[in-house]
Amino acid sequence: MIEELDRAQIDDLLGAQVVGRIGCHADGVTYVVPVIYAYDGEAFYVYTVEGRKVRMMRANPEICFEVDEYESGSWRSAIVQGRYEELDEAGAERALALLGERFASRGSNGRRPRAEGTPVAFRIVVGEVSGRAVRR
Repeated sequence: MIEELDRAQIDDLLGAQVVGRIGCHADGVTYVVPVIYAYDGEAFYVYTVEGRKVRMMRANPEICFEVDEYESGSWRSAIVQGRYEELDEAGAERALALLGERFASRGSNGRRPRAEGTPVAFRIVVGEVSGRAVRR
C-alpha cells in the first residue's frame, strides 16, 4: 500500500540521500539530470559547471527536484517544486562549505572535483513538497 510521507519524513529522506534529479523545461524541451547536493532544510545547494542544465534553469527557473531510495522491495520518494537561484561569490562559498561538510563524513578527501567549464554554484529554494512510500 502506498502511503503519504509527512514533512518530517520528507526532510529525513532529502537529508539522507546524496543524489537528486533536477527536472527543468525550456524552449519546449524537458531535461532531467542527476546532481550531488547538500540540503539545509530550505534549499538544495549544488556546485557544477555551466552547461545545458544551467542554461535551461536560467531560461526557466521553476524546476522540479526528485529524490528516492529503494531497498528490499520498499521505497520512498520525494518531489519538490522549487526555484533556481544562482549564487554570488559568498553564496558559492556557503554552497561549497555545505557540500564539504556533507561529504567529509563519506570518505571524501576534501578535494574539489575538476571538470572543464565555468563553475556555477546555485541553490534550489524549496516550494511545494510531496512524498510517498511503500514499506514491505
